Amino acid sequence: MTLVPRMQLFSPAQCVGYGAFVLGVVAFTQRTDRRLKLLQASQALVYTVHFLLLGNLPASASALLSSIRSFLALRTRSRLLAATIIGLNIAAGASFAKNGAGWLPVISSCAATLAIFYMQGVPMRLVLLGCTTLWLANNVISGSIGGTLLELVIAAVNASTIVRMLRTSPERPVCLRAS
Repeated sequence: MTLVPRMQLFSPAQCVGYGAFVLGVVAFTQRTDRRLKLLQASQALVYTVHFLLLGNLPASASALLSSIRSFLALRTRSRLLAATIIGLNIAAGASFAKNGAGWLPVISSCAATLAIFYMQGVPMRLVLLGCTTLWLANNVISGSIGGTLLELVIAAVNASTIVRMLRTSPERPVCLRAS
C-alpha cells in the first residue's frame, strides 16, 4: 500500500469509495430492517472494490463477506450460516491481516454478523454503531477518504435513527419520554 494513490481525491479507488459513501448513508437512514440490510449489502459490495483498489486485502475480504452476509440475511436467520460467515471472516483475517489494524474490519464483520442474524431494531443498530467505529479506524489507517466520511456519517445517521426509533417506541426508556 502506498500513500500517494490513496491520498488523491479523485483516484479510481477514492471515487469508488465515494459511491460506497452514498449507499451507506442511504442505508442507515432506513427504519425498516429489510431495506437497511439490502442497502448495506450493496454498500459493502462497493467497499470490496474500494479496499481492493487501496490494497487493503483484509478490509476487502471482510467487506465481501459482509455483503454476502447481508444479502443472505434477507432470506434466512440460520445460525449455521452465521457461524460459517464468522469462520470465513476469521480465516480471511488469518490469511490477509499482517498486523493488528488488519483485524479491525474482521472483528467488525464478525460482530455485525451476530447483530444482523440474531438481533433487530435498536439493539441491532447499536451493535452496528460499535462496528462503525472499527471500520472508521480501519479507514483512517487505510487512507480511505470516502470510507472515513462514510463511517462518520453512518455513526451520526445511525445514532439519530436509533434515537428516533426509541422516541416512537411504546416501550421507550424514561429518559427519552417527552416531559
